[in-house]
Amino acid sequence: MAYTATPSPAGPVGSQYCVCKVELSICGQNLLDRDVTSKSDPFCVLFMEVNGKWVELDRTETAVNNLNPAFAKKFIIDYHFEEVQKLKFALFDQDKSSTQLYEHDFLGEFSCTLGMIVSSKKITRTLLLGNGKPAGKGMITIAAQELSDNRVITLSMAGRKLDKKDLFGKSDPFLEFHKPGDDGKWMLVHRTEVIKYTLDPVWKPFTVPLVSLCDGDMEKLIKVVCYDYDSDGGHDFIGEFQTSVARLCEAQDASPLELECINPKKQKKKKNYKNSGIIIVKSCKIARDFSFLDYILGGCQLMFTVGIDFTASNGNPQEPSSLHYINPLGTNEYLSAIWAVGQIIQDYDSDKMFPALGFGAQLPPDWKVSHEFAINFNPRNPFCSGVEGIVQAYSACLPHIRFYGPTNFSPIINHVARFAAQATQQETASQYFILLIITDGVISDMDETRHAVVQASKLPMSIIIVGVGNADFAAMEFLDGDSRVLRSNTGEEAVRDIVQFVPFRNFRNVPKETLAKAVLAELPQQVVQYFKHQNLPPINSEPA
Repeated sequence: MAYTATPSPAGPVGSQYCVCKVELSICGQNLLDRDVTSKSDPFCVLFMEVNGKWVELDRTETAVNNLNPAFAKKFIIDYHFEEVQKLKFALFDQDKSSTQLYEHDFLGEFSCTLGMIVSSKKITRTLLLGNGKPAGKGMITIAAQELSDNRVITLSMAGRKLDKKDLFGKSDPFLEFHKPGDDGKWMLVHRTEVIKYTLDPVWKPFTVPLVSLCDGDMEKLIKVVCYDYDSDGGHDFIGEFQTSVARLCEAQDASPLELECINPKKQKKKKNYKNSGIIIVKSCKIARDFSFLDYILGGCQLMFTVGIDFTASNGNPQEPSSLHYINPLGTNEYLSAIWAVGQIIQDYDSDKMFPALGFGAQLPPDWKVSHEFAINFNPRNPFCSGVEGIVQAYSACLPHIRFYGPTNFSPIINHVARFAAQATQQETASQYFILLIITDGVISDMDETRHAVVQASKLPMSIIIVGVGNADFAAMEFLDGDSRVLRSNTGEEAVRDIVQFVPFRNFRNVPKETLAKAVLAELPQQVVQYFKHQNLPPINSEPA
């Protein structure tokens, strides 16, 4: 989605690389009728492109005598954000019991990427024949849903008058939570910390995925066991009880739930045995731990901007030694980086209009140095149509500018940050900005850039830096806060790590997809981390 200027009026995320399962539901409309005496009997086949070849993944059932089928069988696919996953949906009219597709009449097909489907949540497209022409009025509708239970449960637990187990002092109690395993045995899910020297412990609140605690089934029995800790590992059993998450949810902040902790051996021996103490559920809350895919399916758009280094150190673009020299194959390291990142991101932007900016060059007609110019020379409309549009504008501008310097990053970072700041006024998880900077070397305005990155870390924004050529990129590694927290020159810390740096030279002799995976690996985490920090759920999210 393009953006234009208008007058201005949580907790840590786990290392959840965006790999999850997506369920695709398929419907057909107005399919071709290939049967003479009745209507077509369609089924849908899903293919994925693997190493340049279409490989069949799965098939739906056959819908008998139906030109408008809604298939019950769903396709389930592993979703990888940082890869282009090309899919083809082909419909056939079943004529024989053969599994060979050439035995059945072809009703049309549609190809796209998985990214296109999840970014739209639901798409309806024309079915095409092998010659590229429409298959009559035939259409296909594909709807995506993430297959995961993202609910988490947060419990605050305490104990009262627990049995004393230590000879010379009080007990050191801790709790264990178990669920029934597939083999019928109890399986440990969570262990609290030990509270020393007390019969009235108050444990720290803890959060676990609901799937871990009860397989997502709130009525399923779980077992809670209380032990007295011993340093030799021979912990003394205090008592236990069985309950369900549904029962635990009865606990409210104002009215805690009290459950008796029972020691079955003592219960058998002693007639007047009541319990071995009380376990108190002070509060029980269930919430959704939203994933990157939740935000994308909720309608979040990824807003992509490219910043290109046109400083003199790149060399004369007419000469083969220049990093901007376009070789006979029509590419160079700048173009390779644009393609690698752009082809992934463009699926998540509805209008595919991307601003492309340059820095470090002298511009006609007065040859003043600019650190923030539209490479299509249209400052009012710096947008390029798709990745192809960026590539065309880049190639067209090279003969018309003079490479100069210095290498200033902060103007372009601040440029994108202004739009990201405007987006925060909507107070919804609707836009996240990604700036790709491609550069050949050392930053001249390091203090200003550090300050710009620290300020941008508060905004829905990430910065990807690809270093081309063979320069020393130590300064870029410094900006990428993987090993230490980035600070501005005034000492202010970045609230989160938003810079990902990779040197292109590490990817010269590997498949081009490898670069995209490296530079985009951290992006899903950064998107989720920002919106969680702002307490913003996906736009179309359901309550837990």
